[in-house]
Amino acid sequence: MLLDFTEKGIYCAQAGVYIDPWKPVDKALITHGHADHSRWGHKHYLCTLQAAPVIQHRLGKIDVTPVDFGETLTIQGVKISFHPAGHIIGSAQVRLEYKGEVWVVSGDYKLEDDGITEPFEPVRCNTFITESTFGLPVYNWKPQQEVFKEINQWWRANKEEGKTTILTGYALGKAQRIIQNLDETIGTIYTHGAIENVNEVIRGQGIALKSTVRVTQDISKELYPGSIVIATPSSVGSSWIKKFAPFSIGSASGWMNLRGARRRRSVDRGFVLSDHADWNGLNTAIEECGAERVFVTHGYTSVFSQWLNEKGIKAGQVETQFEGELAEIGESAEKEEDPA
Repeated sequence: MLLDFTEKGIYCAQAGVYIDPWKPVDKALITHGHADHSRWGHKHYLCTLQAAPVIQHRLGKIDVTPVDFGETLTIQGVKISFHPAGHIIGSAQVRLEYKGEVWVVSGDYKLEDDGITEPFEPVRCNTFITESTFGLPVYNWKPQQEVFKEINQWWRANKEEGKTTILTGYALGKAQRIIQNLDETIGTIYTHGAIENVNEVIRGQGIALKSTVRVTQDISKELYPGSIVIATPSSVGSSWIKKFAPFSIGSASGWMNLRGARRRRSVDRGFVLSDHADWNGLNTAIEECGAERVFVTHGYTSVFSQWLNEKGIKAGQVETQFEGELAEIGESAEKEEDPA
């Protein structure tokens, strides 16, 4: 096989490269900047031009080579290129070709165009490595236009009641998607420090993002009612949140599709919004890539691989350390707590 699944990660022996390895290696191809895919300690990193700034922001001083989408590198006879995954800004699928055999490592992906992320691009291949974070038929996302209509209506209602609206989302990806789709005519968009740090990196890339204001100690508490605060999930229940009272808290996550998820996260409203493909999206991606063999990584691996086998696609489960949207709960990438 062109790729092997090792204790360090997905490995291409011919090229001597790993894709999203979870243990230190000499050369790592990184699909995107979330902490479960982009880890510190590798000697050399390759990623997209669009993902590199955030990865460098998160990991500090690293040796990184950024490449453009569609640009082909040849390493020891293996042709390697990055293609849009639609997950977050700069996220990529990695295509590897050697002696006519083509593999695609999808990383995390979604098919819906969210208006800020490079849209998902189907890549034809023989073997496709897919996530299955939401690999059950129950996960069927509404168009984001409908979701953001609900979010903006909730914000308006809170404003009329003199409340601050607090909406949580992962600092990299989800937060920027939320910001870009809010109706800023309703009021001011404030952000948690960890989110605003990422916003600054993204704006520094020349990407247009709606105006936001970092929450600081200098801001009068009287200014928050009627506004919206985009916060990290870990801030719920913390002392940081108290300054916004009276408030209503909401969560934007694919897990809001599950009964009881809102109660477990101690929020008032839940909005089903995920940066991962739903059941139909997973099936469409696999159909469009034309792969005759599929390896299923994190998520509902058993159910989804069985489903693919029943459809006549040779599929198997692979154990990895990727977390999918579970990372939104632990927030391992968000260690920058704002003291304000």
